[in-house]
Amino acid sequence: MMIEEQAETFPLSFEQQRLWFFQQLEPHLSLYNVPISHRLTGVVDITALERSLNAIVERHEALRTTFAMVDGQPVQVIHPTLHVKLPVTDIQALPASELEAEITRRVETEALIPFDLETGPILRAQLVQLGPEEYLFLLTVHHIVFDDWSIGIFYNELQELYASYKNVEDLQLAELPIQYADYALWQREWQEKTFETQLTYWKQQLKGAPAILSLPGDHPHPPAQSYQGALYYFTLPEPLSQAISALSRQEDATLFMTLLAAFQVLLARYTGQDDIVVGSPIVNRNRVEIESVIGFFVNMLALRVDLGGDPSFRDILKRVRKTVLDAYAHVDLPFEKLIDGLQIRRDASYAPLFQVMFALQNITSSTLQLSELSVTPFNKISRTAKYDLSMIMASGKELTGIIEYSTDLFDAATIERFVEHFQILLEGIVSSPDLSLSNLPLLTARERQQLLVEWNTTATDYPETVCFQQLFEDQVEKGPAAPAVTFEKQTLTYRELNERSNQLAHYLQRLGVGPEVLVGLCVERSLEMVIGLMGILKAGGAYVPLDPAYPKERLAFILADTQAPVLLTQQQLLQELALQDAQDTHVICLDSDWQTIARESVANLHSGATAQNSAYVIYTSGSTGRPKGVTIPQQALVNFLCFMRERLAMTAHDIMLATTSLSFDIAGLECYLPLITGAQVVVAAREVAADGQQLAAMVTDSECTMLQMTPAAWRMLVGTGWQGNQRLRILCGGEALSQDLARTLLTKGMCLINLYGPTETTIWSALHEVEHADNSIPLGQPLANTQLYVLDTTMRPVAIGMEGELYIGGAGLARGYLNQPALSAERFLPDPFSQEPGARLYRTGDLVRYRSSGKIEFLGRLDHQVKVRGFRIELGEIEATLRQHPAVKDAMAMVREDTPDNKRLVAYVIAHQETALAATSLRDYLSVRLPGHMLPSALVFLAAFPLTPNGKVDRKSFPIPTFDESKNIYIAPRRPIEALLADIWAAVLKVEQIGMYDNLFDLGGDSLHSVQVTVRAQQVGLMITPKQLLRYQSIDSLVTHLMEQPKSAEQIKKIERFLQKLAKVEEKI
Repeated sequence: MMIEEQAETFPLSFEQQRLWFFQQLEPHLSLYNVPISHRLTGVVDITALERSLNAIVERHEALRTTFAMVDGQPVQVIHPTLHVKLPVTDIQALPASELEAEITRRVETEALIPFDLETGPILRAQLVQLGPEEYLFLLTVHHIVFDDWSIGIFYNELQELYASYKNVEDLQLAELPIQYADYALWQREWQEKTFETQLTYWKQQLKGAPAILSLPGDHPHPPAQSYQGALYYFTLPEPLSQAISALSRQEDATLFMTLLAAFQVLLARYTGQDDIVVGSPIVNRNRVEIESVIGFFVNMLALRVDLGGDPSFRDILKRVRKTVLDAYAHVDLPFEKLIDGLQIRRDASYAPLFQVMFALQNITSSTLQLSELSVTPFNKISRTAKYDLSMIMASGKELTGIIEYSTDLFDAATIERFVEHFQILLEGIVSSPDLSLSNLPLLTARERQQLLVEWNTTATDYPETVCFQQLFEDQVEKGPAAPAVTFEKQTLTYRELNERSNQLAHYLQRLGVGPEVLVGLCVERSLEMVIGLMGILKAGGAYVPLDPAYPKERLAFILADTQAPVLLTQQQLLQELALQDAQDTHVICLDSDWQTIARESVANLHSGATAQNSAYVIYTSGSTGRPKGVTIPQQALVNFLCFMRERLAMTAHDIMLATTSLSFDIAGLECYLPLITGAQVVVAAREVAADGQQLAAMVTDSECTMLQMTPAAWRMLVGTGWQGNQRLRILCGGEALSQDLARTLLTKGMCLINLYGPTETTIWSALHEVEHADNSIPLGQPLANTQLYVLDTTMRPVAIGMEGELYIGGAGLARGYLNQPALSAERFLPDPFSQEPGARLYRTGDLVRYRSSGKIEFLGRLDHQVKVRGFRIELGEIEATLRQHPAVKDAMAMVREDTPDNKRLVAYVIAHQETALAATSLRDYLSVRLPGHMLPSALVFLAAFPLTPNGKVDRKSFPIPTFDESKNIYIAPRRPIEALLADIWAAVLKVEQIGMYDNLFDLGGDSLHSVQVTVRAQQVGLMITPKQLLRYQSIDSLVTHLMEQPKSAEQIKKIERFLQKLAKVEEKI
């Protein structure tokens, strides 16, 4: 209990100010509790233990301190006396089977009870009797007056005092030279002389440092940290621990430096970043007067190391050593002053400057011993995390460690793997310190086997020596009268399609078409389209699809690049084709020339083609702007079709609706898969496939049982109100499948299949059957005879959960790019993991990671990886959040640089027709769900997204946004509460005027200013919190948020009524 006499007030130290501000933000959290728990065995002298505790409290003013606001400034209030009670709770009656669980519960519960810094006291103690001579001793102190060094002081003094009181001996501890408040006063005086010099060093050291360490997690960053966490304990083997110490001595480095260097290497490998900033606490007791004082002296250092250039570990250790020694020479600048000096923008979603912490403790320095008692410490139990991830190591015969991690971001299995990788890395470091960063080992043997072998064991038998047309002809034999292909009201049976295809094939062979001869195919969607495909393949040739909707220039380029000797088209399309430069091309119109073609034999023919010959060449967009022709062999096509036939369980009773342009390779599944199973293809006209209402009608009328489309096309269909069909197998691919679309599609059909694959690996390479959409939808697992590898920049496998580039190997690989050997060699690389001669891998350019389930998660394109103001932007997360708004039908986010060196984040939105949606309300909606750096600079509303002819969203065709520059000029308050808040801000910040969109922290506000604003607002009846100011940093966003909270809105109405009455009174006066 506090015994109130005249209390003294002193300023806070800068270290205390940081923790005090956090407590204002999160008064109900126990994040900065310091819990100490021990099992005491023996005869405990409870009176002596209580007297010892009180003697320590009397000796150290910090333990008698509370905190208050005086004249707008926080102060520490030192009370003359404080008596600590030591209550005893008896749980001896509990059954032995329940005792340990109850002990754990009590230890955890005690640690989680928050302190009230204003009313105090800020320490508490209790004993729990477990048996006749067995107790649980629990002590909890707030970190604001008690650091790790203080624990050692407390243990030493408790040990001496307890022994003296127990034995009724007189003990005089050496008088303390100063108290903690003296240090706080000295620090305030000292800052005027030295802070500026040290700040100059730190500004230079941290100039251009990354704002966030992009550590891959299992869950996205929440808009505001919850500080929920957990602990993971580990121990390194003694031989490894000793080897690390030996390496440290050899390199003239401390153990801390070596472990920190290894930790930063691990972070670099996990993130792909070579500029790493890690926080590290330092005792900061570099003056003899404060060595024996209980208090909070710890300062945080931001240790930034450049790992660029792929240095060896030995070189990295030298860099770390220099960084640490330089930091120690500038250790007196409080972390709080550093943050203010760097003018770091505040954000509720992440810690400023660094989000990962590393510390090394001496395990022998803080052990409790009590006279005639056996004392056993409990492992710390915590449900909080101060940072995204912290590693606290302890030295000893064996190195031990604790990982404190945010459970908002990481699952326990991920942290377990992180520690495994740390140990493997350390083993590699001590055995080969001259290995470069990229060559240091990381994976366990088990994980490597899993990644390279187990998850890629896909060998499956298939008819690898036959061509597609032979599989089709087998079906003709089995069911010649079955319907094969339908367009509008015309249907061809398998026999009719085969005969017409044979006629065309004979005709083409007489024109010289055979193996490796390319034939252009430019026709509208029709029966002729399918006949053309089949005829070219039956003749032994390879087709080159030319979409009539493509620009003439692109069609002309493809014809020129392929030098196709034959072109199949239709009479009405001749004008669309620029044939003046293709004089050597034989043009055949499948409509007007059919009478001539029909004179040919209907019999099957020998094509001369083998499984190694080309089946088709499809042109895809190139990064240079020049389309590139991807050459796919028959063997790859057959492997794909045979797998999909089995996986989708397709039968002769199925009907597939074909909606995709032939120039998009996935059309191959729609046209060919039904024809090797005896099923039916229904071809949708171009105008039908492009119109949601017509498409919905056709899906219903055709009674199709399988439909494959891109996410954009599925959204178009769903947007019409289409009710679905429970017999329909829904195939979705070509772009990332979002969670919200997946949830919708799960209700519309029999099953939902997510498909992934670049053109270069034959239509699809991975498949995932979606059963729920609780998390991002994975790409899935490899198809038959396909290997998927997630590799780093040196083509080494990355660990589960780590980001890497996806490489694809196996039977589906294209031959390469037509007429582009250099580009083929760049993208199709030798497979280092295969024993098969000539095996290759295709480098996709897609950023992915493996989940622990073995499924691959798509993260984006490597060439779409974007940063704005140093922050990595997760576009998919922004899009998913926008789509969750009830008025938003669809959303697309991108970073634009329409003017040089001015990247802006833009969101394009399609609203539901029946709703009115304002940009301001949508921006406010996002601000409570996304971190500040992920809020779009502009919101653009569109009726529809531009699409490519393939049905994909065309990112290049989105309109240039008009940015609202009004946010950069003064906008006066519009209502009384806004004017009142503006006056409060202006008074606290000492500026003349505050606009509606001015940012509190951009105007020079800091953590203390935010508390001062809240105090003044509370004095007039508006109960806002510093946490709200951190989230809503302008008056406009703050008032908008408050008006959405019923209690706050009522307070605002009362205040505004009072202000209006006051204004009327003033008018009369």
